[in-house]
This record gives sequence, structure tokens and C-alpha cells, in this order.
Amino acid sequence: MHSFGYRANALLTFAVTILAFICAIASFSDNFSNQNPSAQIQILNINWFQKQPHGNDEVSLTLNITADLQSLFTWNTKQVFAFVAAEYETSKNALNQVSLWDAIIHEKEHAKFWIQISNKYRFIDQGHNLRGKDFNLTLHWHVMPKTGKMFADKIVMSGYRLPNAYR
Repeated sequence: MHSFGYRANALLTFAVTILAFICAIASFSDNFSNQNPSAQIQILNINWFQKQPHGNDEVSLTLNITADLQSLFTWNTKQVFAFVAAEYETSKNALNQVSLWDAIIHEKEHAKFWIQISNKYRFIDQGHNLRGKDFNLTLHWHVMPKTGKMFADKIVMSGYRLPNAYR
């Protein structure tokens, strides 16, 4: 006969194997959810656009952010991290990203929102490259599941331009 230790080891191994299988199925089931988030971002005001004393450009914007991220939530979603970034090109970098706002959304009921806010983080370019610059505002999100791999996506909104002169 097997000892108690052998039987406990066999039972624990079997239980962990079943738990891993259930977690894999839960993670795989997220591939079948219909996700169609939507967002719109408007620039209501350019509060200031100035050159800092050490030469960097700084912009303060008032944004109107409307988003519906409820379709990202399934029974396996723990939380969604969402952020808005300004993206633009310069001669030194093909892609510059500056985070303007972020939020952690824990519940599906809070995933549909409308906020009017000044940028939470400073929009600063290292240099004086922002005058007359075209840029995109992009809503990024990262879905953090209870089990399985995290995934990310974004919605890019183009057609924004900064003024040619400081104010």
C-alpha cells in the first residue's frame, strides 16, 4: 500500500493539474468575446503653450474624453488600465509619446465615461519642436485578466495641430 504522503502528493498534483486546465480554458474563452470599444477626444482649449526657461516646449490642454470600454469587460477581466497619449514625430525620433491622462477601471459600470480635464501629466517636448506640429491623440488600454495573458490595443484619433506661436 502507498503511504499517506504518496496519496496526498497524488491528490495535490491532480488538483493543481485540473486548476491549471480550468485557468487555460478561462483564458482561451476571452478570445471569443466581442470587443468594440469606442472613444472620442476633443481639445476644448489650449490653456498655455510656452517655451520653458531651459528651452523645452510645454503645452497645457483642456480635453473632453468620451469613451465606452464596457465591451472589454468579461467575467475574466480584473481591471482595465486606460491612458491618453499625444503622439507626434520629430527629426530626432520617429515616434514621441507623451501621456496626458490615465485611469484604472475596476468595474464594467465605470467603463463608460465622459470627463473634461486638463492634462494630468505635463506635455513637454525636449526641445522646441511643438510649434505648428501635427499630432495624434491616442486612447490606449491594457486589459488585465484574472487568469491568462494581458492584452492591449488602442484607438488613434488624428487631425490635431498646435499653434505656430507661443501664447
